[in-house]
Amino acid sequence: MKEKLKAISDGCIKCDLCQKECAFLRKYGKPKDIADQYDPARKEDQGMAFECSLCGLCTAVCPKGLDPAGLFLAMRQETVMRGGGDYPEYAVLKGYERRGTSRTYSYYGLPRGCDTVFFPGCTLSGTRSERVILAYRQLREKVPSLGIVLDCCTKPSHDLGRTDHFTAMFEEMRDYLVVHGVKRVIVACPNCYKIFARYGTGLSTTSIYEILAESAGNGTGKISSVVTVHDPCAVRFEEAIHTSVRELIRREGHTIEEMPHTGKRTLCCGEGGAVGSLVPDFAGNWGKLRREEAAGRKVVTYCAGCAGKLTKLGPTMHVLDIILEGEEGVTGSMKVAKPPFTYWKRLRLKKWFKKHVPAAVARERTFSGKEEQKKGGMVKFLLFLAFLTVVIVTVKATGASRYLEQQTLRTWIESTGALAPVVYMLVYTIAPALFLPGLPITIAGGILFGPLWGVVYTIIASTMGACVAFLVSRYLAREWVEGQLKSPRWRRLDEGVERHGWKVVAFTRLIPLFPFNLLNYAFGLTKIGFRQYAVTTFVCMLPACIAFIVFSSSLLDLLRGKVSPTFVAGLLLVVLVSLFPLFYRRYKAKRGGDEPI
Repeated sequence: MKEKLKAISDGCIKCDLCQKECAFLRKYGKPKDIADQYDPARKEDQGMAFECSLCGLCTAVCPKGLDPAGLFLAMRQETVMRGGGDYPEYAVLKGYERRGTSRTYSYYGLPRGCDTVFFPGCTLSGTRSERVILAYRQLREKVPSLGIVLDCCTKPSHDLGRTDHFTAMFEEMRDYLVVHGVKRVIVACPNCYKIFARYGTGLSTTSIYEILAESAGNGTGKISSVVTVHDPCAVRFEEAIHTSVRELIRREGHTIEEMPHTGKRTLCCGEGGAVGSLVPDFAGNWGKLRREEAAGRKVVTYCAGCAGKLTKLGPTMHVLDIILEGEEGVTGSMKVAKPPFTYWKRLRLKKWFKKHVPAAVARERTFSGKEEQKKGGMVKFLLFLAFLTVVIVTVKATGASRYLEQQTLRTWIESTGALAPVVYMLVYTIAPALFLPGLPITIAGGILFGPLWGVVYTIIASTMGACVAFLVSRYLAREWVEGQLKSPRWRRLDEGVERHGWKVVAFTRLIPLFPFNLLNYAFGLTKIGFRQYAVTTFVCMLPACIAFIVFSSSLLDLLRGKVSPTFVAGLLLVVLVSLFPLFYRRYKAKRGGDEPI
């Protein structure tokens, strides 16, 4: 770290070439300024590097040959080494990587005499499993003893600064291959190429596109069109790969019109460094630049991740779509799998390879480093459904349903007078301050008080609870709250409030980007006025409150085996509220513009 800081501090001439290209550097300053002011013990500096895409464009344009991107990666590693960087926003990405290295999705098939394996990568295997099979068949014509490795190179952990986990996982995979006589890895994913080329000691790394370009075939040439090429930033300095991909495209009869940023000066697609999880507008800025440069032309790339990202901004295809699928690949009529169906595709791909690769040595990976294998959200959801089914069956079988008569329960509540509503509202008011989940209390409110009074009591109490946490944060526990807000995105919340005021409160209540209870405390650290905060919270929490109260008010009927119109209406409202984030993301993809935070 010290050597990297010194190299940037001594070598940077503050010419602003890198700043012109990068929103991250425009915000935080020139590399020399960042290096000179960096303090690894300061929380702001610990989170800063996680807002860099690590795309390497700054390195490519530096006239002094410096590597600022390498410094920012080292800063991430330093933060993790000090116990930071484990932001909840990365949970989805880490789960994706964990599944990729799991026994369920991994497979190694090495035929007798195998010294070369094909490593297609996670995203390509999920989105274009059929193309992976076609590519493998073509490669096997050149390498009859070709093996297959379905696994994750763990680049996500590498880029998140989780050096110990990355090293453990990658070295175990590399050592297994070397011990079993493998000498060469053919990769289809640019990110995998970067990892194997840098860390794959004892293995030579080759891109599949170089091998396909070496073949004597002339392509089909049936359809010709004007396309432009997006080079993935992971291989921005690999000119041989750039040339091979363009040769494959021209061989199919297409004309290439290059964009201003191409080759070693290519732009990030927006996925780099997992920045989209923390700073969506930084990630989105790359996409907007790429869309402007594409100017409506079809974009061809050779990274499945880039293809998925850029498809949202304009017509985009993977180079394997063109050379393996012909007309369907060019016209866009060919199907590309999307989550969660990508996982099913990966399982089917694994099954195909187990059947068609004559493996003398095979394994499914069980090594997981020091991390425990965590159950996914789908498993938990299925367990919840199973539990609910058992409860319903038990209630009906034992005759306990007579105690769950809606009218009987409501009559008992009314007999308590004001006591039941007061106790309920008091519990809900205290719950957010104690970080207790509000959803179970909301469901109880619907069951006990019905759709009308349940909404009245719940929205008042939940707003009061949000206000209590706000006031505690602002006047009583400011330092403690600041210590809990580790993610850089919390700092952006404060910046967003300064720019947009109450609109940020409305946005975060309608689009759940942050944990509700911690969000209440976080707003107490901002400059938002209490009245604005309280009123906006009340109004913008009301839609979800109505949906869940109407839904829960009919749960007793469901337990008794009756599906009422109220239940159906409530379920539809819950689904509608849950789709708010999806509607918003689609709106942003079409309209563009910066996020409020």
